Amino acid sequence: VQLVECGGGLVQPGGSLNLTCATAGFRFSAYYIGWFRQALGKERELVASISPESTNIDVADSVKGRFTISRDDTKNTIYLQMHSLKPEDTAEYYCRVGEYWGLGTLVTVSP
Repeated sequence: VQLVECGGGLVQPGGSLNLTCATAGFRFSAYYIGWFRQALGKERELVASISPESTNIDVADSVKGRFTISRDDTKNTIYLQMHSLKPEDTAEYYCRVGEYWGLGTLVTVSP
């Protein structure tokens, strides 16, 4: 199983970023997949998750209305669109399926 995140970077408050998690090695369409984040000195937390066929989507209250999770089963890829970013969104962002994690992509929100 491979999970590879990309799209992180430095952005000013109020800005946007789009994260991508490309996957391989499992039947992508059959699994829940989630985006998590971990800020320095804090525990890893769930940002958003999406079920097979996108029938169930959960988004953390802290990002609701600003972040959108989606999936493309034809590309075995999930996305996280992030808008109105705040300094407190600064973290390493990971995608996860089952027991497998990607290596993460760093998002830094700073003036």
